[in-house]
Amino acid sequence: MIRLTKRAIAAIQGLSEERAAPGQLMRVSIKSGGCSGLEYAMEFTQPEETDEKLEQDGMAFLVDKKSLKRLEGSEIDFDDGLTGKGFQITNPNAESTCGCGKSFN
Repeated sequence: MIRLTKRAIAAIQGLSEERAAPGQLMRVSIKSGGCSGLEYAMEFTQPEETDEKLEQDGMAFLVDKKSLKRLEGSEIDFDDGLTGKGFQITNPNAESTCGCGKSFN
C-alpha cells in the first residue's frame, strides 16, 4: 500500500486542475538517476497497461508496476514550508538517500 497524506491529496487535486488534460492521472514512478542511483518521478499522464491504478480518499493515482514493489509501504506528503515546497516520499524500502534527499538506492 502507498499512502497519500491529506496535504498530498490536496496538492495533487490542485495541480490536476491546473495542468492535467482530461483523463490524465498522477503517475508515481522510480527512474534511474540522481547521485544515489534512483529517483522519484511524478507526472500527469494517461493510464497505460504497465500502470497499477490505486485510490485513496477519492483520489485515483497511478504507479507503474515496476516501481510498485519498491514503493510498497511508502508515504507521499506535500511540504509547503520555508525551505521550499514539493512532494516528499518516505520510503521504508530505500537503503540510503543522498544529501539532497532527492535520490536513493
